[in-house]
Amino acid sequence: MTKFTPGLLLSEMFFKEIIEKNLKIDFPHLKYSAGLIGAGSEVLGFDTPLSADHDWGPRIILFLSPKDYKNKKIILEKLTKKLPKMFKGYPTTFGRGNKKSHGIDIYTLKSYFEEYLGLNPLKMNHLDWLILSEHRLRTITSGKMFLDDLNVKKIQQKLLYYPKDIWFYLLAAEWQKIGQEEHLAGRCGILKDEIGSQIIATRLVRNIMSLCFLMEKTYAPYSKWFGTAFMKLTCTKKMNPLLKNILSAKTWKVREKYLSLAFTELAEMHNNLKITKPLATKVSTFFTRPYLIISGSKFADEILKNVKNKAIKKTRIGSVNQFLDSVDVLDYNDRIKKLKVLYQ
Repeated sequence: MTKFTPGLLLSEMFFKEIIEKNLKIDFPHLKYSAGLIGAGSEVLGFDTPLSADHDWGPRIILFLSPKDYKNKKIILEKLTKKLPKMFKGYPTTFGRGNKKSHGIDIYTLKSYFEEYLGLNPLKMNHLDWLILSEHRLRTITSGKMFLDDLNVKKIQQKLLYYPKDIWFYLLAAEWQKIGQEEHLAGRCGILKDEIGSQIIATRLVRNIMSLCFLMEKTYAPYSKWFGTAFMKLTCTKKMNPLLKNILSAKTWKVREKYLSLAFTELAEMHNNLKITKPLATKVSTFFTRPYLIISGSKFADEILKNVKNKAIKKTRIGSVNQFLDSVDVLDYNDRIKKLKVLYQ
């Protein structure tokens, strides 16, 4: 049995040992970029042997200039004719979607980013940032270029993280979500609705985790890899045990205890950012009711004072990633663009 090789490493070896050599022979003057960015668990570094059952294998994205792209068919034919059937124990033709194919994709920079992100990443405004899939941003910046004559790395650098104004806005929006629900787990508990309390607490755990990604300026991937990526954050050592206790709690009072500790840790993380005046890190009661809260909306209010772009301060809904879970929207650029109207 072949020892597992992570897909990003496998693809880099595939390029250097097969693709690059053949391009030098057949197209010695060709200027191009080649690497692996975009879709795929291997791009994120999260692939395992299980990943190899579909949409996985030695593959590259080849970027050409508009002039050379006219010869795409010729270049692809030359490359595929010289492909070995196997590379490092893995087939070079494998399942991709509903068919088997080689792992070589050819684009211009313009055609790739318009297809994958739905825009030109070098000409983005604040609305573009707010409707971009955070998962896709992570897959662009996590990928690797093996050769880069066309400077794809410039685009990766541009997308490395949100601009400061957008970052402040997203932080405020996530704190706002906490402020809207932080008292409800206890309210359900008082009514002996433990299932309702658990559901709300789980939503709050996700909000807490999302804030951790934002505070550490790290794009959060989609649901399958959300927890895996979270475990790589600096705050995980302190935060993870608290979140586990929230999720495993059998009663609302135990749930509240660990939610309160997590809120305090989160508030301390916020103060360490030094982006607002120091805010209270201890929980307090919700009016005269016996529920403990951190007053998330107060954090939102203070952070929003930093946002200079008046247009994005009209609403606190955040980016599409903060109010939308539908794959049937987030994975379709034509649909997601229609959400710009929510910010106008």
